[in-house]
Amino acid sequence: MKTPIRLRSLQLLLIFLALGVVTPDSAPAQTVPPANENGFQAYLASLRGKATAMGIRPQTLDAIAATLSYNPRVIQLDQAQPGGSFDGPIPPFEPYRLKHVTPSLIARGRTEWTSNRGMLERIERETGVPEAVMVAIYGHETSYGTFTGDFDLLRSLATLAYEGRRRDLFEPEFLAAVKMVDNGIPRSKLVGSWAGATGYPQFLPSVYLRVAADGDGDGKADIWASEADALASIARYFVDAGWRKGQAWGVAVSVPSTLDRTAIANRTTPTRCPRVFERFSRWMTLGEWKRLGVAPVVPSALSDDTLAVLLEPDGPGKTGYLLTSNYQAILDYNCSNFYALSVGLLADAVGS
Repeated sequence: MKTPIRLRSLQLLLIFLALGVVTPDSAPAQTVPPANENGFQAYLASLRGKATAMGIRPQTLDAIAATLSYNPRVIQLDQAQPGGSFDGPIPPFEPYRLKHVTPSLIARGRTEWTSNRGMLERIERETGVPEAVMVAIYGHETSYGTFTGDFDLLRSLATLAYEGRRRDLFEPEFLAAVKMVDNGIPRSKLVGSWAGATGYPQFLPSVYLRVAADGDGDGKADIWASEADALASIARYFVDAGWRKGQAWGVAVSVPSTLDRTAIANRTTPTRCPRVFERFSRWMTLGEWKRLGVAPVVPSALSDDTLAVLLEPDGPGKTGYLLTSNYQAILDYNCSNFYALSVGLLADAVGS
């Protein structure tokens, strides 16, 4: 079942916070009075009813709560996130691309790809998600598992929920993490970013509960130690986000200086991430784009009847991109054009 747009948006915001990414709906940081440990424990006790409604055994919540204490460092990190105005110019994509589609990431991605071909081919057959896209997410999120974070997820999420400024975001994630423990996930595995992302794919607890998959057939979905499970879970995430089998995410294009951008402007109002989607053109077929002089830089597997939008991340006169609905599936993982473009470009480089 598809996750409601608002819930999915809240999950994305948590990922942005963990990555230090500014988002359009981020609230400016506010000063909050210091927490009192008694109040923290009382808050955790108040969650018993919600936990029970989720099928969590009361003794699980009580046992976890007894090990937790308020973490002021997490609140400092949260409050340091910029709320920022978005009235200024958007920075160029090229510097970001150079940092996130590096020769090292490409080379290591090719090694991951070739050493796991049998498993990746099987997952692609089952899900339709390309092998290189799974590998690119793995590389982008945790540099192929080399750093996944070292914060105690339960302590961080409980602290952020108790602090209250984003309780509607963090309380459900804390309870989802408790549910993971109640389901048998060892507490020791629940480490990650200060904002709740964990494992090789950097899933939030609620995302883990929704899409985590057993890729190696051992009956577990161990996204912390099993590359097969992590990659299968990434693929399942994209299936859930609407990935279309056999369709590329997009293609780099040259855009003629004569293109009338007002005639191709997007007239729709996005329901989330407006800063991202407002930069798109309207949807047209690849054939229509070609008739306007917008041509792929290299031969493309996209057919002329494929619908695509135009994005010019560095402005007129620079490389543009025609993007399909599968690009939007990447945006579902992290609603940032820079993120989604770099994942797509890394996937293309790894798979070339």
